[in-house]
Amino acid sequence: MAHPQIAVFARLAEGGKPPVRRIEGQQTLLGRASHAIVYNEIHDEIVVPQGFAQAILTFREAARGEEGPIRVIHGNRTQLRDPDPLAVDPVHNEIFVPEDNRILVFPREANGNAAPIRVLRGADDVQFEFPGVLPAHNLLVVSAKAGQGQNQLLIFDRLAQGNAKPLRVIGGPRTTLGDELGELRAYRDWIVVAHEVNGRTPADPTRPAISVWSIHDQGDVPPRWSMNLGLVDGLPVDLKGFDLDPKNRTIVVATGRKPNNAVLTYSFPELFEGR
Repeated sequence: MAHPQIAVFARLAEGGKPPVRRIEGQQTLLGRASHAIVYNEIHDEIVVPQGFAQAILTFREAARGEEGPIRVIHGNRTQLRDPDPLAVDPVHNEIFVPEDNRILVFPREANGNAAPIRVLRGADDVQFEFPGVLPAHNLLVVSAKAGQGQNQLLIFDRLAQGNAKPLRVIGGPRTTLGDELGELRAYRDWIVVAHEVNGRTPADPTRPAISVWSIHDQGDVPPRWSMNLGLVDGLPVDLKGFDLDPKNRTIVVATGRKPNNAVLTYSFPELFEGR
């Protein structure tokens, strides 16, 4: 049976290479249901949600073995119920956590039973999914399921709170956003989203894509770029998460489809050039 861990691999590892180190064990407080991990490169920290414990865990980047988190946000004042995706703003030192139709915002250095410093609320029929922050533009981007299951990308002012309206909304059939939304990453002027492709065929029922929109896009607009993830060993990629590697101009994808649990690296120079 798999056990909770954060496994760190060499960037150029391939095949069955083992991780160079692991964070694992009871003292880490990690849970098996954690589906997100964010690296804060400015402060050299790893931030992980722990849904079972209704907590946010922060580790040293260099942590290994049974090393506990350096900070834990947990308690009734946090309003955390089932944290899963999250985003970190390392410039303004904030953590953004979706909870149903709310976005809870905490100070990066919050520890213990800390209340959020802001709460952004959507309509009752909105389910916030995955957040991303663009500190240079003071923007918060959130993927969301609106009424009747319509998937949208909502662009807010970073400091929005209460029942604030988004500055722009991206949504509609031309976006190709399908039934399932995956992780979202905000980078420079771009919104990068993993999703099922709308209008997929019965012969290709689960093929995911990673698509890119500009932060200036609005309405029912197609993505600027879209990358179909294709097949691995004849099976569609079961995308569990992804991250951007600007230095090497690649997208790193975690797939969970057995027997092909793997980390895949795709070249995507268009996203990182000319900006």
